[in-house]
Amino acid sequence: MIGFIRKILKDRRGNALAIACACMPLVIGAAGLATDTIEWTLWKRQLQRAADSAAIAGVYDRLAATGSTSNTSNAVCADLGVNLHTWMGLKATSPCTGTVGSYTSLSFPADSGNQTYQVAVTLQIQQRLPFSSLFMSAPPVIQASATAAAIGSTGLACIESLDPSTSTGVTFSGGSTIEMPNCDVFSNSSATNAAVGKGNTSVIANSVGAVGGVQQSNNFTVNSYKPYSSPLPDPFAGVTPDPSDMKCAGHWVTSGNNGNGGGAGNVTTWVDDALTDSTDMSAARDINGNPANCWNAMSVGSNRTLTTPSNFGPIYINGGNATLQGNFSCTGCTLVMTNKDPSSTTIGKITVNAGVNTNITAPTTGTYKGIAIYQDRRAPICTGNCNNLNGNSSSIITGAIYTPRQEVYYNGTGTVTATCTMFVSYRVTFNGNSALSNKFEDLTQCSGAGLPGNATTKVVRLVA
Repeated sequence: MIGFIRKILKDRRGNALAIACACMPLVIGAAGLATDTIEWTLWKRQLQRAADSAAIAGVYDRLAATGSTSNTSNAVCADLGVNLHTWMGLKATSPCTGTVGSYTSLSFPADSGNQTYQVAVTLQIQQRLPFSSLFMSAPPVIQASATAAAIGSTGLACIESLDPSTSTGVTFSGGSTIEMPNCDVFSNSSATNAAVGKGNTSVIANSVGAVGGVQQSNNFTVNSYKPYSSPLPDPFAGVTPDPSDMKCAGHWVTSGNNGNGGGAGNVTTWVDDALTDSTDMSAARDINGNPANCWNAMSVGSNRTLTTPSNFGPIYINGGNATLQGNFSCTGCTLVMTNKDPSSTTIGKITVNAGVNTNITAPTTGTYKGIAIYQDRRAPICTGNCNNLNGNSSSIITGAIYTPRQEVYYNGTGTVTATCTMFVSYRVTFNGNSALSNKFEDLTQCSGAGLPGNATTKVVRLVA
């Protein structure tokens, strides 16, 4: 027996087992720490993704509310309910009803440079780790923070469709050539193809963007496509006609081949059903003897010319249509299609015939600053054959064509060089065989023309 024991003591073949047993705590510890590290990293990634998504959702909510934060908390909570893929609840200070938890903090940093409508979200979880919990008195807190903002992209939206439906908002067709290299084309439509170029049309622009999708096309020569962007606000949403400013004087009709006038003068006006001839718009009076700036309808007959006094101000069309079959010139004025009755939805349309020389320069100050043609947003929604503008080489509109509830159909028949022309309409359709060169190269000049600066396209991005 003693000999056997001595034999075992001299035997070295068990050293490996002894060393393995001695190292086993280190092996188990390393495996445990590795497991905890992987799990910790996974939770951190899940939490960071949820924070990023929630911050972006908050910015989209603020964009839709023009900066308001009244509903942003609900938007963040709703997003967490969908995109929080970790199984444990959040360490929250303000719980969200119906979700697995809530944000730990939500704040709205001030605008900084081109970063606007910022939303900052912080999320925390506190969960025991399988191995580390053996040596820690309290579970560690894992935190993720994200800040998102709406960032203005380069370029001004020279063409903006306000229609939020799933129909195409901007259409370029025929053989027209649209040149606006420093401008954006943007559609608020959520359609899969919200801005379309087809036929032989050629569009040169800074970018083509939309709330929905934008299909790349050989018709577009652009620096970038911006599909699935945040919607653009209506830059003229705050402009509303004041009925008390409307001094109406019946119809304004010029005589001509297709006009309705019959007087001896170039311009015939009906004032309270009393027929009088006049060649000077500034001489017209309403029923109370006030200088008139409002007519129930306007028609310029073919082969006739109507030139308004310089800086005449708004020309109100009270419920009727504006039909320009002859030449029309107006500097420092706005054609306002509206109705003096605040409860009425009878709003007229505008038609400009082909071959007509139409020159309108919007005012640079006042209520209608930067707007050349204004159609009241009380007008019923109309698509297709609504407002028809037929341009030619001598027609120039400086300012915005604003028809927020109805489509504008622009049919060019010649080469037009338009400086600082903006289309803000329910939908916009270009057709014809013209070359419309819309020059927005000098943005300072366009700002001086009264055009808004908040029509810059924006994208939502994480900034921190």
